[in-house]
Amino acid sequence: MGACCGPSRGTTDQHAGMAVHRSGDSHPALVELDGGLLLMGSDDRWAYPSDGEGPVREVEVRPFAISATAVTVEQFAVFVDATGHVSDAEAFGDSLVFVGLLPEDAPPTQAVAATPWWRQVPGASWRSPEGPGSDVDGRGDHPVTHVSHRDAVAYAAWAGARLPAEAEWELASRGGLVQQPFPWGDELEPGGRPAMNVFQGEFPSAPTAPVGTVPVDAFEPNGLGLFNTTGNVWEWTASPWSSFDRRPVLRGGSYLCHASYCRRYRTSARTANTPDTSLGHTGFRVAADR
Repeated sequence: MGACCGPSRGTTDQHAGMAVHRSGDSHPALVELDGGLLLMGSDDRWAYPSDGEGPVREVEVRPFAISATAVTVEQFAVFVDATGHVSDAEAFGDSLVFVGLLPEDAPPTQAVAATPWWRQVPGASWRSPEGPGSDVDGRGDHPVTHVSHRDAVAYAAWAGARLPAEAEWELASRGGLVQQPFPWGDELEPGGRPAMNVFQGEFPSAPTAPVGTVPVDAFEPNGLGLFNTTGNVWEWTASPWSSFDRRPVLRGGSYLCHASYCRRYRTSARTANTPDTSLGHTGFRVAADR
């Protein structure tokens, strides 16, 4: 598993029958799926063997519901106002920020040795994604970031939901397609145009497009009505990395993924992190039983 995705703090698919319901402004819309047989994982050239994507295996997924989008800044703010929740980033006093998002006059911050594009920024949190002086004005419809697994679990419980299991997440992300690397098929940029929010240009110092989150419903939804299941932000799941490594799995890649160093912007790609870690490219969506 590569460190590029963020350092730590310390047969056929059968899932027709989609329906959508809303729980109010504080909760994202849920898409109801019938579940079914999932060909999970990948053995193709895009995969990193050490990530445990393969071998491809059949997994039976029970009916469930999953949010059409990641939880937004605005929705998380409603939760915090209602509960007084203090995020892990706020409790620890810092979080990890991509260096390209820091202002030129930002004070010196500690870089992560293995991934120097990550900076440990005092005061960075979901409220101040780039640290002191930054805010989320105009980003209410963007995915909330700088949230740990514990923060995500707390929000989901308050919303009467839970985090999706890894197999549920992958079935939903694939959008009804079988063994395709992207929610829309096998082309990274169909028709020569980006279909997800990932790093454009030469990583990490020469972007050719703005870097950072975009609204949760940006780009076209997949065939099951889910938005941005690849790119934009990594999403926490309820599943552990393995029976020997209980760190929670994250799925989907982020706005920092790039083919030159991290091809984890695919429906089968996975990474993991410690449950108290928060980063500027990590959020979550919620799920529920049916």
